[in-house]
Amino acid sequence: MPALFLPCAGGVEALLVDEVQRITGITAEATRGGVWVEGDPLTAMQLNLESRLATRVLWPLTDGHYRDEHDLYDMARRVDWGHWISPAQTLRVDVTAMRSPLQSLNFAALRIKDAVCDTLREATGERPSVDTRRPDLPIALFVGPEHATLYVDTSGEALFKRGWREDTGEAPLKETLAAAMLAAIGWRGRAEDGPLFDPCCGAGTIAIEAAQIACGIAPGGLRRFAFERLLPFREHLAAWRELQLAAQARVHAPAVPIFAGDVSFRMTDFATRNAERAGVTHAIDFKTADALQRPPPAASGTILINPPYGERIAPKGQGTGRHPAAPLHAAGAREGFEGGGSSAEFFGSLASHWKRQYAGWTAWLLSPDMKLPGLMRLKESRRVPMWNGAIECRLFRFDLVAGSNKRAEPVA
Repeated sequence: MPALFLPCAGGVEALLVDEVQRITGITAEATRGGVWVEGDPLTAMQLNLESRLATRVLWPLTDGHYRDEHDLYDMARRVDWGHWISPAQTLRVDVTAMRSPLQSLNFAALRIKDAVCDTLREATGERPSVDTRRPDLPIALFVGPEHATLYVDTSGEALFKRGWREDTGEAPLKETLAAAMLAAIGWRGRAEDGPLFDPCCGAGTIAIEAAQIACGIAPGGLRRFAFERLLPFREHLAAWRELQLAAQARVHAPAVPIFAGDVSFRMTDFATRNAERAGVTHAIDFKTADALQRPPPAASGTILINPPYGERIAPKGQGTGRHPAAPLHAAGAREGFEGGGSSAEFFGSLASHWKRQYAGWTAWLLSPDMKLPGLMRLKESRRVPMWNGAIECRLFRFDLVAGSNKRAEPVA
């Protein structure tokens, strides 16, 4: 069996190993930026349907040493492309490079495309065409300093595109990152996990991922995949349908409540509509409210938050300038916001509110600011490295107790 490669965000590799084991029963091997797992077409279909943490499921074709684009062409010519598509179908080549000596990644993609077309033309007298939007055969080329690997992308669109999010707002959190945050804190929607609360939910990504987990809904249940159009998978489409039906039969009522809200009516409306498309409106209690004023929705539970900015953080009815506490999703996201507030003021107020009203809760907060605990005048009990795209972040844990906000001195 081939060793499938599942890329993921930095810092998520160990979590993905555990997830692959739960889905397939097969032991995966972590490497930088993803995991390897031995599997067949059924395994690839399972992982596409069920993985919340992987960004794609890649099927390796060939690899080898290269010096230039001509070597890449020769490498691609070793593949029996007629095994994967017919000349009547389409393809697209995407290239990812790390310290590659190549001058043009577009030219590298062109040479791979030429190899596919030349192989099929010689075999059939016809050649496939290119479709950059929805190709039948998505090809992924990874080039390093001296070594290149060629894959078939069995997913097609990236797996974070679950099929339910149409309303986003600014700088939306990827579904795969929200799922990684939930996995990192060990929240699986079980009764013993207790309620989950996102008081700054934005488009609702964290809450919706949590609700689908709590309801047993497969993350890929609402979308299509590239493998459905690939020749080697056609004989397995009946098994694919059985996987889909089994996933649908597994859906159940949530064992724990999930609460979410935002200071912006617009974002709460976006989140509610996204939840409807995801099939989890019944599992989430949405409320438009200021995170600095909202009382706890339950006696105890877990807060999971990706600090927002703009109108989502200002009191209702006030401006839409970016808040300084925003994660660095975009350049300039840490400038002041309307009303003259500061990061220290916002996070200090948030911590004070939590300590007054949320004693007994556990709060997890994702931020690129390594000094965040100081801004909150709290001592974190854990910090988990995690990458939000190219941004290095930490997922901070705070065990909330009533009393002084004075931050404990760090242990030497």
